[in-house]
Amino acid sequence: MSGAGGSERPEQRLEQRPEERPEHRQRVVPPIPALGQGGVLQELMLGVGQPPDPGISEEQRQAREEWEALEEIQSGAAPPPISFSEALQHFQSAELSSSRGKVRAPGRRGILAALLRCLCGPPRLRPQLRGEQELALAMAQCALDDSERVHMRILQTIYRQLTRSRLGCPRYGEHWEELGFQGADPGTDLRGTGMLGLMQILFFVLDSRTLPLAREIFQLSQHETQNFPFCIMSVNITRIVIQALQEERLSRECNRRQQVIAVLNDLYAAAFLRLSRLWEQQHGTVANAAFFLKELELSTKKKPRQLLKSLEAYLSRSLRPPSPPSSSQIQFTSICDPGVELEGDS
Repeated sequence: MSGAGGSERPEQRLEQRPEERPEHRQRVVPPIPALGQGGVLQELMLGVGQPPDPGISEEQRQAREEWEALEEIQSGAAPPPISFSEALQHFQSAELSSSRGKVRAPGRRGILAALLRCLCGPPRLRPQLRGEQELALAMAQCALDDSERVHMRILQTIYRQLTRSRLGCPRYGEHWEELGFQGADPGTDLRGTGMLGLMQILFFVLDSRTLPLAREIFQLSQHETQNFPFCIMSVNITRIVIQALQEERLSRECNRRQQVIAVLNDLYAAAFLRLSRLWEQQHGTVANAAFFLKELELSTKKKPRQLLKSLEAYLSRSLRPPSPPSSSQIQFTSICDPGVELEGDS
């Protein structure tokens, strides 16, 4: 535009700085690793911290949980480990009314059956131990619950103890198959044993007496030709122990020790020891696992005290300090012998 007698004035254009442009005012999303570039996780990341959208699919919900668990682990905020006593206190104080309602009460016996039982059958559990028995059976009916923090801590502790990892792991994933579960969700393998199945593994890997045995058996389960699913085998052993308790095969031992859950845990460890020895000696494989479990069921129900004694003998040997050599085994060597290295010599 030009005026009379004046010079031409160029048009002034105001250039917006890049950070002021509308497209740069949107929320900046941090770069997502390759795991989240498939679209599902990237979309979910935009909604972190917001209430769950009821319209998302099950696949998206599970992907979100895995991503949040991964972030939690990487930030060092994984659930802390839990001790067996703390986990047991949780179940003692928790509301397990729905689980207790599923506990099968022992059937009433006829007069003849009661008489035979008094003459040659196992004794009944003492009344003061009935509450502990009901607690154990209620835990066996309690399903793994993602919303229960104690349940998640139990899972994380088992994973860390068996893998010797200082970090936790996502709730779902193939890493559970490495521990011997059938799939990415351990909860699907606990039918019939419930949280008692996890509690017995927790005891096995936390008790200082049995931890070396647990890791030894876990290492055997990774054998090239004699491998077996460790946690699935563990759940089957818990199932056998539950049946022995329900059939009152353990009443005599529980009455003697005035305990129920401790007897169940020791019998579980003794049965696992028995299974591992049979597996090694007879070159067991997954193909004949049913045969070993059947034999284990018979010995657990028929001779529980014998199994417990074998565990006691094993633990006493493993915990006994090495004895010094006897005088007949000591060989004295002259210090003038050129083969002897004196203290300080390299």
